[in-house]
Parts: sequence; C-alpha cells; structure tokens
Amino acid sequence: MGRGRQKAKATKQAREMKYFTPATDYSALQRELSGPSNRPSSRYPEEPAEPDYSAYEDKYADQFGDDNDDEDARRTG
Repeated sequence: MGRGRQKAKATKQAREMKYFTPATDYSALQRELSGPSNRPSSRYPEEPAEPDYSAYEDKYADQFGDDNDDEDARRTG
C-alpha cells in the first residue's frame, strides 16, 4: 500500500531535479574559464630547456649502419 506514495514521491523528486535551473553566475564562470592572466608560461619555470641534440644526429650513423640494410636479410647463418 505504501508503494504508491513512494513512487509518487520519487517521481516528484525526479521531476524537480530535471527542471531545476539554479541561478548561474556568468562572471564567475568567465573568471574560472579564463584563469589568471599573469600565469607563468611553464608549470616548472626552474627546469632547464632540453638541449639541442641535432648536431649529433648523424655523427655515429656510419658506425651503426642503416636499419634497412638488405645485406642482413640475405645472410643466412
């Protein structure tokens, strides 16, 4: 017998939640989304930048050879 009241109450609560529209503070939303304007560019500014290794790119290429050598495929052991 209590099921009807329980269902009615649940329906009422669901309807209230569905159509509930709280007052929106758009200026606070804008502040939150834009963030502070004086933020540092990096999260950890004390970290040094990664060095440029491009000068060493081909320095050892002749010692190790290419990965796509056809000689290795022809060799049989």
